[in-house]
Amino acid sequence: MSGIYIHVPFCRSKCVYCGFFSVANTQQKESYLQALHKEIELRKEYLEGSTIKTIYFGGGTPSLLSADELQSILKHLAQNFALENVEEITLEANPEQLTLDYCQAIQSIGINRLSIGVQSFQPHVLSFMGRRHTEQEAINAVMNAHAAGFQNISIDLIYGVSERTDEQWAQDLAMAFSMPIQHLSCYALTVEENSILYKRISSQKHAPIDDEQALRQYQMLIGKLPETKFKHYEISNYAIPGFESKHNSAYWDHTPYIGLGPAAHSFNGDSRQWNASNLNQYISDIGQNIDYDEKEMLSKNDLYNETILLALRTREGLDLNQLRQEYGNQRVTDLLQYFKQQVNSEHYEQKENRLRLTEAGLWFADGIAGNAFILEE
Repeated sequence: MSGIYIHVPFCRSKCVYCGFFSVANTQQKESYLQALHKEIELRKEYLEGSTIKTIYFGGGTPSLLSADELQSILKHLAQNFALENVEEITLEANPEQLTLDYCQAIQSIGINRLSIGVQSFQPHVLSFMGRRHTEQEAINAVMNAHAAGFQNISIDLIYGVSERTDEQWAQDLAMAFSMPIQHLSCYALTVEENSILYKRISSQKHAPIDDEQALRQYQMLIGKLPETKFKHYEISNYAIPGFESKHNSAYWDHTPYIGLGPAAHSFNGDSRQWNASNLNQYISDIGQNIDYDEKEMLSKNDLYNETILLALRTREGLDLNQLRQEYGNQRVTDLLQYFKQQVNSEHYEQKENRLRLTEAGLWFADGIAGNAFILEE
């Protein structure tokens, strides 16, 4: 089973925190769609006929595409990939585009999951982030999706924003959990080098990120969960059981996938490859039948390291028996030795043949994963 990711690079404007590739206009939408359709045909053999389980429209702002444009993409995919057993088709969307008519239209073409970029319900926080929607539009978006028949709705929130107090963060959480959603993604505000926020901090127009505030608000979120139906299943993701993101979960367990569109990455089990992070170059590459802009062959050691890094992001953690079968007993012995000697015992737990980080440990996952157990060849 495999997944398809489609990168839609268009936005109305750039948010201050965004480090993803996008262009702040839709002038080249037709050229992009033509190139995307051709890329689907060029790379239909990449997954070697594997059955597709999930499709994910990410961005950028995929909801800038009309229902007809999305349907055309889906039809083209169906002509080139095995879509008979697709379980989940996700569309990332901005609240201001999710009118009831649009929700009904995209639901009717088979999209069955929405990921809505709310980020906050506080007007001043939305203004700081460069978001174009209002608090009421965010609420309306969720209610319109619900009224249109969507039964798998996710929203995104960002915490650790200096413009938002702890009390206001608590209000945002209360609002989110009161809505008819099944999934919540919460991310700590980070500073990407190519973002507007990075430039503001570098020029001292904005204070650096307050890590203590971010940790405090993460802990507030974790403390709120027992009052809800939501379970923490990955560093930044929370869901009512049964509504975990199938597409993203596949990334974390090393399921092969193909990425289509500019800047999209693909993984086939042996290598990673990615398209140019430039719309003009992407269109040109596809026009010239260029396979991928860049490729990276993965060694067994690379795959081992990625297995550790990805598994420790999840609350299920790492299956030590599977790791032992694939990479040998010595690797498991070395890994457990590293944890015993260098990782705070409150930050992980080993139960039978599974190693996982605790709620407290997930906050330090990057540091834990980036240290001595990453073995060099």
